[in-house]
Amino acid sequence: MTEQWYEFTGGNWENEVDVRDFILKNYRLYEGDDSFLVGPTNATTKLWDQVMDLTKQERENGGVLDMDTKIVSTITSHDPGYLNKDLEKVVGFQTDKPFKRGLQPFGGIRMAEVAAESYGFKVDEEISHIFTEYRKTHNQGVFDAYTAEMRAARKSGVITGLPDAYGRGRIIGDYRRVALYGVDYLISQKKQDLNNTGLRTMSDDIIRLREEINEQIRALQELKVLGEKHGFDISKPAKTAQEAFQWLYLGYLAAIKEQNGAAMSLGRTSTFLDIYVERDLRNGVITEEEAQEIVDHFIMKLRLVKFARTPDYNDLFSGDPTWVTESIGGISEDGIPLVTKNSFRFLHTLDNLGPAPEPNLTVLWSTELPSGFKKFCAKMSIKTSAIQYENDDVMRPKWGDDYAIACCVSAMRVGKQMQFFGARANLAKTLLYAINGGVDRKNQKHK
Repeated sequence: MTEQWYEFTGGNWENEVDVRDFILKNYRLYEGDDSFLVGPTNATTKLWDQVMDLTKQERENGGVLDMDTKIVSTITSHDPGYLNKDLEKVVGFQTDKPFKRGLQPFGGIRMAEVAAESYGFKVDEEISHIFTEYRKTHNQGVFDAYTAEMRAARKSGVITGLPDAYGRGRIIGDYRRVALYGVDYLISQKKQDLNNTGLRTMSDDIIRLREEINEQIRALQELKVLGEKHGFDISKPAKTAQEAFQWLYLGYLAAIKEQNGAAMSLGRTSTFLDIYVERDLRNGVITEEEAQEIVDHFIMKLRLVKFARTPDYNDLFSGDPTWVTESIGGISEDGIPLVTKNSFRFLHTLDNLGPAPEPNLTVLWSTELPSGFKKFCAKMSIKTSAIQYENDDVMRPKWGDDYAIACCVSAMRVGKQMQFFGARANLAKTLLYAINGGVDRKNQKHK
């Protein structure tokens, strides 16, 4: 495939923001087997041993090792945290140290308080006061919208999984844009959007859109500060594979520092990042061992995403889920597999780091995938039971070839859509109400 690498020239791009176009013009299809893969480096092993020790401490401490109760988590709220700065190829945590969960009251102050109290912590009284008296939260906004009937159904348990509890959407930002374009260019495009919005009318929708675009611009400016805090200038595009991984991760980190969504999924990054890896390998910048090390450290960071959540949330979903879903493989709309060596490297982390549910490594399966990759997927599935599969042949006609999975099953076009979390109906309880004439047998009240 002929390389058509996008060159950044003084603030002007040949194309508008279009990551898919960049991928299709530059990725290299890999149809071989897994024989090129390498084991973990010494740095990876040392870092993972440290993670395992912290995990043991967290488990022995009742499920949460540490929690911030004074600093509200935002993109720029905390100083950088590290496992071992000298060894890490990809850096950054949600707070100032690993395994310390952030304080995220914007979703609901009561949820934040209960999450803290359930594990022996207490949210600072001033924070509770501010988010009760002065700052309206998502939770309060949702309750304001509920009808009396909705509240009754929620209280009785006829419906569960409502957005006041944990359903702040399934979100996939296109974090690849940070690496490909740099933040300055993204800001310039947002400013152009702002200038083109509301030229002739100022309707309710236009006023809201202008407000949101301004918020997006401020968030991108804060993202640059987050990069600077870690010693990186992400205003410009990534020049190497390590920078591409780091820039992309910082975009994702900004999202999870500010938003505790039901599923903060990663997207479809492996083939995109492979373009940078292949270029560095061809130019002798890195070796295969170093390429796998970067991938291992990237996946390690994704495994260490932590949210302060209530015990009933964890009970409902079993464990401490984050649904950092990465979508791998699939077929282009032209019928060409999107499998690269990075598709193998990402799954190979299940060997180098051991099996884990996070990130949720999801293969977009098709009968047209290369046989070497299909055999490797089968081998790793048998070995680890840690790979999810989605039918790419079914979803591609609806979502195109640059969609990704949010949470566990929900597809959306990356960077172009989001989903609101839907409620679940307790059909057994609904049937019981019907049989008993609408009477709740537990409290004898008519519903």
